[in-house]
Amino acid sequence: MRPPILRRLLRRVASTTVCGLLALFAAHPVSAVAAPAAPAAAGLQQVTGFGSNPGGLQMFAYTPDSVAAGAPLVVALHGCTQSADAYYTHSGWSKYADLWGFDVVFPQTTSANNALSCFGWFDQAESTRGRGEAASVVQMVEYAKQTYGSDGRRVYVTGLSAGGGMTADLLAAYPDVFAGGSVASGLPAQCATSQAAASGCQTGPPALTPAQWGDKVRGSHPGWTGPWPRVAIWQGTSDYTVYPANATALRDQWTDVWGIGQTPSSTQSLPGNTTRSVYEDASGRPAVETFLVSGMGHGLPVSPGSGTEQCGSTAAYFLNTICSAYHTGVFWGLDKGASGGGDGLPAPAGLKVTGVTDSSASLTWNAVTGAASYAVYRDGAKVTTTTSSSFTDTGLTAGTSYRYTVAAVGSSGSAGAGSSAVTATTSGGTAPARCFTATNYAHVTAGRAHTSGGHAYANGSGQDMGLYNVFVTHTLRESPAGHFVIADSGCQAGSS
Repeated sequence: MRPPILRRLLRRVASTTVCGLLALFAAHPVSAVAAPAAPAAAGLQQVTGFGSNPGGLQMFAYTPDSVAAGAPLVVALHGCTQSADAYYTHSGWSKYADLWGFDVVFPQTTSANNALSCFGWFDQAESTRGRGEAASVVQMVEYAKQTYGSDGRRVYVTGLSAGGGMTADLLAAYPDVFAGGSVASGLPAQCATSQAAASGCQTGPPALTPAQWGDKVRGSHPGWTGPWPRVAIWQGTSDYTVYPANATALRDQWTDVWGIGQTPSSTQSLPGNTTRSVYEDASGRPAVETFLVSGMGHGLPVSPGSGTEQCGSTAAYFLNTICSAYHTGVFWGLDKGASGGGDGLPAPAGLKVTGVTDSSASLTWNAVTGAASYAVYRDGAKVTTTTSSSFTDTGLTAGTSYRYTVAAVGSSGSAGAGSSAVTATTSGGTAPARCFTATNYAHVTAGRAHTSGGHAYANGSGQDMGLYNVFVTHTLRESPAGHFVIADSGCQAGSS
């Protein structure tokens, strides 16, 4: 637990005046607009004196009483005209801070920095290493590490719209600070380097190769060779403020940085008409994940309710579809407990696949001394708790790859750190054909098609599907695995 003096000091901090540059502009660089919220709620407290603050930001923090030192830290960046309190109130991050045990810092910019209170993702004086707002955010992280005892190895950043653009810039400029990030309706790192170029990025980012996008990250911290942050990308297919092409550019950028291809290792359907695509690193761990929400406009996905996978509340640009905070937290591993979780038990070692059938996968791992049980996770979601150091997962789909991790559970019922991941691929190459109906953009994002010259082409068959956008829809039939043909006139399949 934190020493009482630190919590008293945190609760007593006073308001401060932002001393930033006034950057008026007539056009709206990124328009995640919601009316500024009421004064901060009781759980959200302003912090002053966190550093020299070259970007003139304000720092707010949510620090649950039950969180011990050594817990992860999440930095959450609001959109234009929003506030730290609006993001705290509606995004859902405070729920998981309480549930999983971590602290959240909510930076806030104001009209003193930008007429619409947008973070300066498009301004190199604000978005690059050691400068402006980016440097102020990193000072907040250092303050949290010193004051709350946050684990410097598990610091994550997330943001919406302009906050999403700044998130990508922070991940590129400070890969030594952030272990992971999540960009919601945002822009690739260093997409624009001037106000004049900002609107062009929103509606259509430059036509760069993955390597060229990756170079923008590598150039943000020259000489850094890794490890790189793990990045989640959230995008609505009907977003006409920050167009879906930005999600593709973000995927290309971060998969290239990781040295992996742009074809997903696996895809999965989630609630809210959401398709998750996973891009694994060489060890089989997810390095990049995209979450494409069909029909959603510009905003942060939330899902009000009391269920574990539900969070947030609806408001302007907080859209009732799916709880992005939950799935992002699972991607980062926040659900597997802080360093003190699982009664201090280490991650199980020796996880391996011992056998597969067309509908099952068998796993074993080394027992952990003091473990009361083990939690087994498939593709980031817990599938069982077992007292054994082995498990057979059943009811799987033939010819499909699944990613597994295991965590030891202590006598208190909390899970410790997750193991390294392994991938199991079920047997059976003659599984029934599958049919997918989606926009050309969604097909490409899910790895069923690719782009060339502004058109989408079905993977395997190479059939021309027409313009690469969210307005053209096709049905693709997959058979065998990885080979897709256009089947608009009717698709006979075992599943859809």
